Amino acid sequence: MKRISDVVFALMLGAVLLMPLLIVALAVRITSKGAVLYWSDRVGKENRLFKMPKFRSMRVDTPTVATHLLHDPDQWLTPIGSFLRKSSLDELPQLWCILNGDMSLVGPRPALFNQYDLIELRTHHGVHELLPGLTGWAQINGRDELPIPQKVALDVEYLQKQSFLFDLKIMCLTIVKVLRRDSVTH
Repeated sequence: MKRISDVVFALMLGAVLLMPLLIVALAVRITSKGAVLYWSDRVGKENRLFKMPKFRSMRVDTPTVATHLLHDPDQWLTPIGSFLRKSSLDELPQLWCILNGDMSLVGPRPALFNQYDLIELRTHHGVHELLPGLTGWAQINGRDELPIPQKVALDVEYLQKQSFLFDLKIMCLTIVKVLRRDSVTH
């Protein structure tokens, strides 16, 4: 049931957002050097790696680490990078991963391949059995500001409570958070 609803919602969102996707792609292309999409190695279900696209918001020479580990993240942003991140428009290409089956609309956000502490803690608590999501319970409850143990505790809570109605609640709260730009850094 969840896979079917993921595909249906992703197709509907893709159709509705086609023009904004094209506009963002053009804006990225015009304002900075490099590819429009940045493909990063992410950890998926059962800790398998997959390639996840985002609209490129950072310069092409940015180190491959989580943003919070960069000394001065702002220095690495492209001219429209801050806007893309704060508006979450950089995440829209991940609809492809949902259609492809590597991600779900709702689940724990996929870890970078080198976030070993997050991966280990999620594996210890069984969270690695879930498909990662475009949004998730931890995203609603703090997003970029959460320390890893708290993020994993929220992922575990999602694992225990997951249902269609809970996913719907998370998607609605995500829309509110994005529109308010709550808990978004850089």
